[in-house]
Amino acid sequence: MNIGKLKKYLAHKFKSAIPPELSYHTWDHVLGVLDVCNKYAKRYGITGRDAYLLRSAALIHDLGFLWTYTDHEEEGVEFTKRELPAWGYTSEDIKKIDGMILATQIPQKPQNLLEEIICDADLDYLGTDNFYTIGETLFEEFKAMGQIKSRADWNKLQINFLKGHRYHTPFARKYREPVKQKHLQDLIANG
Repeated sequence: MNIGKLKKYLAHKFKSAIPPELSYHTWDHVLGVLDVCNKYAKRYGITGRDAYLLRSAALIHDLGFLWTYTDHEEEGVEFTKRELPAWGYTSEDIKKIDGMILATQIPQKPQNLLEEIICDADLDYLGTDNFYTIGETLFEEFKAMGQIKSRADWNKLQINFLKGHRYHTPFARKYREPVKQKHLQDLIANG
């Protein structure tokens, strides 16, 4: 098992087949989630095999978008079962990775620390200064995919999403949640 080789393989697969309408769910998003997962692993002392599996899940979590826009997590899980044994992952490894991928489904329902980390990493931007910049890429994607029709639809969707979303790790609850709440209040006030 080599995370560098897996990353290179998935980067090529992702970049060569991702639909052009996807402006948010890009390889850059995947790398951003990986980066945040690495920071959480360091913060929480996650090392060895668990760190490797967390990084693997971060790289794979949105791969299902290559095949479908809805229920992409299930497609990612199918990919892990089909491909990862040849990369040296055990069935127990794949089960853990699949749990992390499925935990990112909205609404998120993580069952353990690794799942909490990937969930918080996946939506880290909600509680950062990048909220509007990154959110704009999702707005464009949702418009292109027919999920919304207007800026008003987007603002309503954002407000409802932020009201329902919650962070899972102590770090995100302490440092991301307050910033997210500020964004929510700004959207409500300017909505």
